[in-house]
Amino acid sequence: MSTYTNPPSSGQSPSPDDEAVLRAKQEIQGLVQELVELSKSEVEPNEFYEALLNKSVSALAAIGGVVWILDEQGVPGLQFQINLQQTGLTESKTSQLQHGRLLQQVIAKGEPALVAPHSGSGAGSELAVEHHPIDLGDAEIAANPTSYLLVLAPITSDRGVEGLVEIFQRDGARPTTQRGYQRFLMQICELAGEYVKSRRLRHYATKQSLWEQLESFTALVHQRLNSRETAYTIANEGRRLIGCDRVTVVLRKGSSYQVEAISGQDTFDKRSNVVRLLRNLARTVAKTGEDLWFDGDTSDLAPQVEKAVNAYVDEAHTKQLAVLPLQEASDPAEEPEQEEAKKHKVNVLGALVIEQLVDARSPDGMIQRVDVVRRHSSTSLTNAQEHEGLFLLPLWRMLGKAKWLVTARTLPKTLAVATLIVGAIAALCLVPYDFTVTAEGNLVPELRRNVFAGMDGLVVEVPVHHGKHVEQGSPLARLRSMDLEAEMIRLQGEYDRTGRQIASIQRQRMLLESRPARDADLDELTGQLAQLRAQLKSLMLQRDLLEKKTKRLEITSPISGKVVTWKVNDMILNRPVRRGQRLMEIADPSSNWELKIYVPESKMGHVAQYFRQQQEKDPQYKLRVTFILATHPSEHLDGVVEEIDHSARLHGEDGNTVQMRVSFDQTALTRLVANPAEELKVGADAKAKIHCGRRAIGYVWFHDLFEFVQSRILFRF
Repeated sequence: MSTYTNPPSSGQSPSPDDEAVLRAKQEIQGLVQELVELSKSEVEPNEFYEALLNKSVSALAAIGGVVWILDEQGVPGLQFQINLQQTGLTESKTSQLQHGRLLQQVIAKGEPALVAPHSGSGAGSELAVEHHPIDLGDAEIAANPTSYLLVLAPITSDRGVEGLVEIFQRDGARPTTQRGYQRFLMQICELAGEYVKSRRLRHYATKQSLWEQLESFTALVHQRLNSRETAYTIANEGRRLIGCDRVTVVLRKGSSYQVEAISGQDTFDKRSNVVRLLRNLARTVAKTGEDLWFDGDTSDLAPQVEKAVNAYVDEAHTKQLAVLPLQEASDPAEEPEQEEAKKHKVNVLGALVIEQLVDARSPDGMIQRVDVVRRHSSTSLTNAQEHEGLFLLPLWRMLGKAKWLVTARTLPKTLAVATLIVGAIAALCLVPYDFTVTAEGNLVPELRRNVFAGMDGLVVEVPVHHGKHVEQGSPLARLRSMDLEAEMIRLQGEYDRTGRQIASIQRQRMLLESRPARDADLDELTGQLAQLRAQLKSLMLQRDLLEKKTKRLEITSPISGKVVTWKVNDMILNRPVRRGQRLMEIADPSSNWELKIYVPESKMGHVAQYFRQQQEKDPQYKLRVTFILATHPSEHLDGVVEEIDHSARLHGEDGNTVQMRVSFDQTALTRLVANPAEELKVGADAKAKIHCGRRAIGYVWFHDLFEFVQSRILFRF
């Protein structure tokens, strides 16, 4: 072959053949260099062997070739081929058997070989390079049944023969050229061997890394016995082991499902659309009990699963999705009968959701890694839930952590603290203390009246203002009633018309009496006159009644005192009012003062019980009250309850309250202020305590807590 011809000696000008040889050598060296770089890369075997065979066939100007790779049983399998059909090997079963024995012989020997067309040997003999015609009907011999020269070279590594490269070359080349073919192919196969060796080393490194990740995952996922912490470990470490974009753990809580952990997220909004749709998808798949693998096609899914998948994918834009129900792991120590019974009643712990958000292709070995993560997740969650279901687990944890309290060094301190605690509890239960019920109140004069509207109308005048002193009977407001005025005008018109009719009938009677007339006419006029006089009397009574109503439009003060309604003019002036509507309040600060307190309905039980007990002993007993004014918080005043409302009413933000009226010594009030009528404000805030005897100090301090537990917790059960 011209590729291996010696170059011209120095001093001679290169001939055209020499230039072609140099170009061919450079091309071959370039091809070899490309294969060297390709063998050091991390390309897939299909891609590498395709490039290797293409470049080898091109460099040798061959018809075609085949790359054979040995499987685990040592049988060569076709990895890549060029023009294999052209050789005729696929047309005859006998030819295939002879060619296969030839390949096995070359592999067994582990050395390159040149096999002439239609040549062969008996079993166990050396391969022939000469042209020896054979009987193609004999399938027991190793032979080249093709009409091409076979150039064979094994691909070897540190583990021995890994495969074989076979080139189909045209026959007729010189022996030196054929040996050139063989040397070139041996060099190519050495590069292939280096590729196989480096790929195996990378595979071992990847496998070692995978084992380390698996060991780390199993150690971490079984480390805790808390469902939530275990779920976070599964999500984050599981995503790292599987090599996917996101892993989500959904746990079953009774009949509902809850998204417990999402890889890469410490916190997330459980009310968001994505989380809500993912929870619905996990619940739907878990109820079916079957795994869901989604890669874009939903034609073979159940209708309810298809609906849930489409809703979630439209929101999350997931390329590939897997929802795997997590079932309770069985106990290896259980009897076969118990294990068989459990199979019929599977306890679903939740679901493992695996997602690819960017690339729809699955990483290598993803299915196997998913199975490992799923199996360990089921076991760890089963153990965590069984541990959390232990009876009185918080108590046992506390007792387990408190072992150091009874060691020899800390035992005296423990006994001392325990004695103090027991003493404190005994004091809370046995030491009596004053029990009082606190209530809000207002200080008001005893003499006070509300002013109401006596008629429907429009307030047209308010001659008083806040704080103004008024006397009893003095005007406070004036109303105007259009209806009343219209009625008065109508009534006055009827009154005048009736008067004119009476005068007319009287004139007619006088004319009849002055001349002869029939008695019937006179009697008729007399009857009409009597009727009109009765009607006139009725109209007069109606007019008197309207005048009385008109007087009620003038609103006067029922008592002497001060106007205590704030901005009374702004509240009622030029505004329509209804009969009985409260307009303002008048109070007499110079009279005695009293306290109105509002006891919450929830506290009335204590007050009523104590009051009933004391009245059984003394029917004249009155509840004692101690109160302070907001303006004088340091001074305590004492009083007694004079009256208790028999119904509860809504009072501000306190809810339902029971009103009580408290009287007290007025001289005590004058000690606080020199002139209560001028200095105290009507409705001044006060805080009062109703004395309800003596109870244990623990009950006095914590009775609100006891009542909360009784009403909000114990009552529910």
